[in-house]
Amino acid sequence: MVEYDVIIIGAGSVGVPIALAMATDGLRTLVLDSLPSVAQADNKHAIGGIRATHSNIGKALLCKRSIEIFSKWEEEYGDDIWWNQGGYTFLAFSDEDKKMLKDTVKLQKSFGLNIDFLETEKIKELIPGINEEGLVGGTFSPEDGNASPLLSLHSFYRRSKQLGTKYHFNEEVIDINLKKRSIVGIKTTKSKYKTNIVINAAGAQAKDIGNLIGLDLPVEPESHEAGITEPVQKFFSPMVVDISPCLDEKFGNSKNYYFYQNNEGKIIFCLTPNPTIPGIDRRETSTFLPQITKRMVQLIPRLKNIKIRRTWRGLYPMTHDGNPIVGNVEEVSGYINAVGMCGQGFMLGPGLGELIARIVTERTTPADKLILNSLTPKPGFFNEEVLK
Repeated sequence: MVEYDVIIIGAGSVGVPIALAMATDGLRTLVLDSLPSVAQADNKHAIGGIRATHSNIGKALLCKRSIEIFSKWEEEYGDDIWWNQGGYTFLAFSDEDKKMLKDTVKLQKSFGLNIDFLETEKIKELIPGINEEGLVGGTFSPEDGNASPLLSLHSFYRRSKQLGTKYHFNEEVIDINLKKRSIVGIKTTKSKYKTNIVINAAGAQAKDIGNLIGLDLPVEPESHEAGITEPVQKFFSPMVVDISPCLDEKFGNSKNYYFYQNNEGKIIFCLTPNPTIPGIDRRETSTFLPQITKRMVQLIPRLKNIKIRRTWRGLYPMTHDGNPIVGNVEEVSGYINAVGMCGQGFMLGPGLGELIARIVTERTTPADKLILNSLTPKPGFFNEEVLK
């Protein structure tokens, strides 16, 4: 029976960066995934946004570190992952939202983030051709950006393999072996492995993995749709987020929607339906395009002539408060959660990977303890993410 220092369940946006961090620390690491290759679950459905501007300090600090990793990746390793530091802008179309965004900016500045609230004229400069009717300003965080989820994850994957990480695909975990409430190994559909540390990075299947050790994780997947247009000449840089709700009796109501223009000039877009759609169905719907295109064209009329190439649907592993669940658990020694990313696993992954490596090697810092405290569920208390 082969023995590893660490076994990671899930070769996606979270599992692969964790594996890279483990291998960088010299740990013998195995990554198991039930799918045929890396990034075949919901990493390939991510649209690529990366921001540190969260209202939870743990997420903010993890993503701030992720941005540092993304921004230096090509220089350090030679792989172009389409990193673009175009920033993020959240739009306000009501006095209530304006106040909420301004209050959030104050909080985010206290975390050390570079973000400001801009009045309407400045927003118009950031997003040429925006319909200013009802617009009362918005935030802008210039250090946020975007990258290609597939290019990034495959580059992280190759680098982790160079450092010795082993990957086994088409191999489902069916049992986690315990001895006196401590991890001693894993059983899969193909083999058995010895280890004292198991990391749950299983995304939408995280709850199933938790169940193997009797842990009821409050992680429930819900589906979101996205799409991409043909390439056009670049005319705006930030990720644009419209947080205002929309009532649509014909095609369904929606919450926020967001979009940006990537390195090829294609516009990638996503929408949050209201109510949300729980479950693991990844089939596209007939309502998504009418919902989001009406809203996008109303916001930026010049978009009406751009052709849409395709749409897709992926899963967000959601928690009650919009925050991940990260770290050790009291119930089982050697088991570590890296679950419930709420659709933000890609932006959290690199920073989170380093944090998990420090947990495993017992090198956590005071800042790590602050992060972990903000991401640990507490009975009867929810530190709800404002802009989840």
